[in-house]
Amino acid sequence: MLLALAIVGLFVLPDPWGVIAVFAAAVIEVGEVFFWIRFLRRYPVTTGAEGLVGERGEVIVRCAPLGRVRLRGEIWNARSEEPLELGEEVRVEAVDGLTLVVARAGNATPRTALGATPSSAPTQLRAE
Repeated sequence: MLLALAIVGLFVLPDPWGVIAVFAAAVIEVGEVFFWIRFLRRYPVTTGAEGLVGERGEVIVRCAPLGRVRLRGEIWNARSEEPLELGEEVRVEAVDGLTLVVARAGNATPRTALGATPSSAPTQLRAE
């Protein structure tokens, strides 16, 4: 924007000042581009396939080896080298097309089909 104003100033300002304004605006514009490139390199990628690696999700369809996981509110196809049960927490290791390659994240508590953890699920007492 500054460069456009300086070009207009080239025709409006007296003879040496118009050229100086265009040159100064061009230097500022180039400096601004380098500033933003350097500034934005500080932040990691948070979108696309690269942003999914390392994220944690939850198994919603048993993975043995294929299943589904919920990640960031979205449901993804998943593949795992080890069987993963419903409700386990997983970590994304890679993205293969539209399939996430996942592994057990640790400290996971499998859930029953109704969503309760096995320890809180009601047990049946047998009458003897």
